Amino acid sequence: MSPADRLVQEYAADLTATLHGPAKAKSRLVEEVRDGLADTAAAYADAGLPEEEAARRAVREFGTVREVAPSCQRELTVAQARHTARAVTLTAPFLLGCWYLARTAGHDPASWQLPAAARLLAVHLAFVATVAALLAAVTLAATGSLARRLPTPERLPLVVAWAGTTASGAMAAATLALATAAALATDWSLLTFAGALAAASHAAVATSARACRRCARLPEPATG
Repeated sequence: MSPADRLVQEYAADLTATLHGPAKAKSRLVEEVRDGLADTAAAYADAGLPEEEAARRAVREFGTVREVAPSCQRELTVAQARHTARAVTLTAPFLLGCWYLARTAGHDPASWQLPAAARLLAVHLAFVATVAALLAAVTLAATGSLARRLPTPERLPLVVAWAGTTASGAMAAATLALATAAALATDWSLLTFAGALAAASHAAVATSARACRRCARLPEPATG
């Protein structure tokens, strides 16, 4: 590897280590920066500069990693917010389905009180799911087509992160409620299956929401 190629690769590696966000989006963004840096260095080399000096001049033109990272991180933070909003949008219907199952499942009359409490909890979880899904839909719109005309609100990623955290907590509670209801229900197999779906939804949303909170709270790298 030539000194110029090594300099470009080191730049890309430093940028990768600095940024946080969805893996695919981050990889694509770093690849674009690396290709642009390599093309600029090649242009300077074609103009007669030594390869290493051409690469160094390309870096000066692009800006250091500390200078470039803030704008890249803002883009990745929005991408992570969209990822979390999409996860909530896709999984929130499971909570609504859990509410329906908990409300309609048959129970042993001798053990009615505990399933009734589980059904009441499911009603509250359905409300949480509806609010989270609406917020997620607004986020996808605000960071999608609307973003071309309106700036993305600065606090939106953090709001989405906490909405996802709340939704994932509701999914965990739904898992427990359905497990309790299944133990006393006549159609326990269906409730058990719904509980498993709620648990899987919780895992997916919780992971994305945790990453979104991290991105939203990252201090912008200092410039200069």
